[in-house]
Amino acid sequence: MKYWLMKSEPNAFSLEDLKNAKNGTECWDGIRNYQARNFMRDEMKIGDRVLFYHSVINPSVVGTAKVVKEVYPDYTAWDPESNYFDPKSTPENPRWLMVDIQFEHEFEKPIMLAELREIKGLE
Repeated sequence: MKYWLMKSEPNAFSLEDLKNAKNGTECWDGIRNYQARNFMRDEMKIGDRVLFYHSVINPSVVGTAKVVKEVYPDYTAWDPESNYFDPKSTPENPRWLMVDIQFEHEFEKPIMLAELREIKGLE
């Protein structure tokens, strides 16, 4: 089992949004970084744990989730109306991928970025 840090701006998709999704499960779409895509494709497996990180506003880990569906094509790349549209990605040759994650736990107190930097082993 591996541990992943997944970040989202809370005004775009928050831990609360994940918690309120059907079965507490949602696709993790919109990844447009090749290194992150490759990690998802090559290493992320069902059962891996997720630290859910809210970025921008009070950067902190706010809870945990787990991977419940391994990598598959990110269909938002094919939708011209999507913020994540990529005309070079097609169903026949998908450029971008996503996984599904499921809510596990919300922390009583977020773990701030400054605190994370002090935890040995997270270098």
